[in-house]
Amino acid sequence: MPKTSIKSWSLDDQPREKLLRKGAETLSNVELLAIIINNGNRTNSAVEIAMQLMQNVHNNLYTLSHLSVAEIVNFKINGLGESKAVGIAAALELSVRRNMSYYKKSTINQSSDIAAYLQAEFGHKQLESFVVVYLNRANKIIQQETISEGGITGTVADPRIILKKALDHHAVSIILCHNHPSGNLKPSKADELLTNKIKNAAAFLDIQVMDHIIVSEEGYYSFADEGMM
Repeated sequence: MPKTSIKSWSLDDQPREKLLRKGAETLSNVELLAIIINNGNRTNSAVEIAMQLMQNVHNNLYTLSHLSVAEIVNFKINGLGESKAVGIAAALELSVRRNMSYYKKSTINQSSDIAAYLQAEFGHKQLESFVVVYLNRANKIIQQETISEGGITGTVADPRIILKKALDHHAVSIILCHNHPSGNLKPSKADELLTNKIKNAAAFLDIQVMDHIIVSEEGYYSFADEGMM
């Protein structure tokens, strides 16, 4: 039997009308997702589709924001096909870019100023990535570059590529970052050697390596905070 459509509900129960009347901040995650999903089908309303989707990610937006379109479709929720999954992925990617825009305007003086963003962006990845954040003289972010992506146990970061990009971006300081898919935040000996290698090479170009931050879903480790820079 077909479910009652959203249009037949009271205005306050309709997500779009609720947003218009009370503002986006008053909507639940499910209601906001329902607006992105836009419409349901004969079996499920947009709200019910959104509810099932959130249940599949244990009501965790962080988890949802890092799913691919294929992974969303694979939940096999009636009424949630590739087209709607594309819309959800696009909306969540905009939120990630919004956060990056905020950090680009901020002054980065210590690990805590950037570590939470880096953890959210890379801590969940199942393959190791090496990322460099390039900063100007005012310690504001110029650019973020993924230098390499490797396997589960490691990746290769070429100091020449890192420093060439620093010169290309006219950066005066950089922050190194990579993730540990294992969850273990302790730096390996190879991590320490690579950090020192990049730091020493950068010094010849008057470029400061401010920090090397290791991230995972468990948190982050800052070389600078631990006195290793």
